[in-house]
Amino acid sequence: MTAQNSNFDIDVSISEPEWISSFLDVEKLAAEAMELALKMAQMPSQIKGREIELSIVLANDDLIQILNREYREKDSPTNVLTFASLDSKDPVPADVPYPVGDVILSYQTIDREAREQGKFFRDHFLHMVVHGTLHLLGYDHETEDDANNMESLEIRILEKMNIQNPYMEKLPMA
Repeated sequence: MTAQNSNFDIDVSISEPEWISSFLDVEKLAAEAMELALKMAQMPSQIKGREIELSIVLANDDLIQILNREYREKDSPTNVLTFASLDSKDPVPADVPYPVGDVILSYQTIDREAREQGKFFRDHFLHMVVHGTLHLLGYDHETEDDANNMESLEIRILEKMNIQNPYMEKLPMA
């Protein structure tokens, strides 16, 4: 599925069948979450006002573990990986869309984390889409200030989608 806006093209692909059986329109939801994140985030100077392309791959633990091992030297699955091209030294001609990068999500890890954290699968999935999108745009959580800035923006974006603050501590049930 491809979602197009006047400034960006979002391609969503499913490589793990469990995403389809989640009873959600995951392609549409993912594209909408990425689009909202793009609209609310501050755009890096090299893509400001440009046509851009991004992709979301709805994958599984096996693929994400291979990618995590190859590119991050961590031999384990994770919830989301991003491959941003904003740091690339290769110039992108102004007359073609700028390929911002890819967000890859693992169904199994997101599903497990949602259950462990007492969250709805849909909410955690969309949080990971937003989180990955912000990484593509250069946001990170390497320092406390960077983490606070990124988390604050995530919370505002998720609020627009009626998703509770994912960083809020769960209160014990009485």
